[in-house]
Amino acid sequence: MIRLEYFTPADFKQLIQWIDNEQLLKEWSGSLFSFPLTEASLTWYLEGANDPTEPDAFIYKAIDTETGETVGHISLGSFSETNKAARITRVLIGNTAARGRGYCQGMIKAVLRVGFEELGLHRISLGVYDFNEAAIGCYQKAGLKTEGIMRDVVRYKDGYWSLIEMALLEDEWRLANSPAEVPTATHTTATSTNVAV
Repeated sequence: MIRLEYFTPADFKQLIQWIDNEQLLKEWSGSLFSFPLTEASLTWYLEGANDPTEPDAFIYKAIDTETGETVGHISLGSFSETNKAARITRVLIGNTAARGRGYCQGMIKAVLRVGFEELGLHRISLGVYDFNEAAIGCYQKAGLKTEGIMRDVVRYKDGYWSLIEMALLEDEWRLANSPAEVPTATHTTATSTNVAV
């Protein structure tokens, strides 16, 4: 199972160790950060985050509940109160040895549960670079639908990257996650949520 907990300054060093090259940083954050990632830039990233009374963004670390190990990072932000919408960003399975073990699915389902069940959102979207086939597969398995592609949206070195837009609507989430479908689901809060992987 995956448990989401708020990302804090105590987690900075681990995230910096995980993001050890410029391309990975670009894939993870777009143009938000420059390489190398620093504690100062992460302090700025956390400003205004994780405040349930005025959500700007919820930034989480993902913990494997069996081992207690932090295995990833994910955030939910770009909230639109009017449209009851938000966006998943900065998804990362940190340890390369942990990839392919279902952690991505657990993280995505946990943050979707927070968005739809706790925050009452109607729509949650994300963008993923078209060459990241593992992430695309993870998001599709979690129920997100492809809505389109933004061609050559990011310039990196001598080339361009295209971005696939994906989203899930509240009724699609509820249909796929009725009690008969997810017997192991547990209570969620914006600060901590558990999902079986």
